[in-house]
Amino acid sequence: MRIGILGAGQLGRMLAHAAQKLGHSCSFYDTAPSACTAELGPITVAQFDDQKALREFASTCDVITYEFENVPCQSAHFLSHLKPVFPPPRALEVSQDRLVEKEFLQSLGIGTPRFQGASSQEELLAACETLGTPCIVKTRRFGYDGKGQYRVNALSDVPQAWTSLNGAPLIVEGFVPFSRELSVIATRDQQGAIAFDPISYNTHIDGILHRSELPAPDLAPEIRASAHVAISKVLTTLQYVGTLAIELFEVRGEVLANELAPRVHNSGHATIECVASSQFENHIRAITGTPLGSAEPLSRAVMFNIIGSVPDLSELSRLPNCTIHLYGKSPRKGRKLGHITLINPSEEEEKLVSTLCITCKEVA
Repeated sequence: MRIGILGAGQLGRMLAHAAQKLGHSCSFYDTAPSACTAELGPITVAQFDDQKALREFASTCDVITYEFENVPCQSAHFLSHLKPVFPPPRALEVSQDRLVEKEFLQSLGIGTPRFQGASSQEELLAACETLGTPCIVKTRRFGYDGKGQYRVNALSDVPQAWTSLNGAPLIVEGFVPFSRELSVIATRDQQGAIAFDPISYNTHIDGILHRSELPAPDLAPEIRASAHVAISKVLTTLQYVGTLAIELFEVRGEVLANELAPRVHNSGHATIECVASSQFENHIRAITGTPLGSAEPLSRAVMFNIIGSVPDLSELSRLPNCTIHLYGKSPRKGRKLGHITLINPSEEEEKLVSTLCITCKEVA
């Protein structure tokens, strides 16, 4: 099959590698040329509201998917009348607006941090008073990797928060005293079968994912069960086809849903090495109507992001179970340029890679 991928970044690159493994080919659609996917298939460079380009792109594809959640909903709906689009456009509508997303999660009985919308500085002040400080103020749209957020430590911070976020529609979230951040990733196929990837334990630096360990250590059975119930509700309600991630807070033996990602997810990159069918492969299997593969963990894995600049990686050649993935992107502060996965690493090996990745981030 020819798979059309909206977006041509690193997630599109890894999806294309998985597709090739299964005998499929890929085309890409993006608003700018991409080095990430240059050797993996043709790319249509056009705006997402260019219906002529979208129609021509769809004519070359058997099925269409996307690698990022900010694909305009109108474009996804337009394409869905031409070819099957998975995950369904409804998943984009739910996940693109953080307020809508939280309301959707609560409607399914899934716990979230306390939240309140705000569309003016006065409403922002009222929300912060209601929820208490500290609290986190986020733009309702287009925030990722720590962007579009402001921590309000006291009510006197509200004017600066409003100015810093450019008066955009906002959501205010009550502070959550979480013990750790987790993510649950699962893939649902066209018949409704679900494969659950190992739940990951995530560490962020400056709002950007630094490290993911999977399976998450010392995970209580009830935490795992709650996470699986939550993601199953979302997948089933949306009649979802493909891979979905939910970022979670573990709080006093329970989980709260932070955000949805209707796509393959950074915290699941290590599944390429540590499960039989990675999140990328199972996404391709789902959207092409192929039975899902096993997502049971084969080993412990730890993934580190390479952010900002690529360090000297020669020292890693002595590590026996280390895989380096570089995306072919030019260096830039805060940009994800690749990742490193370690299988069953020692503490010394983890420390070496972690230090290397933190150092390259700091000098970017």
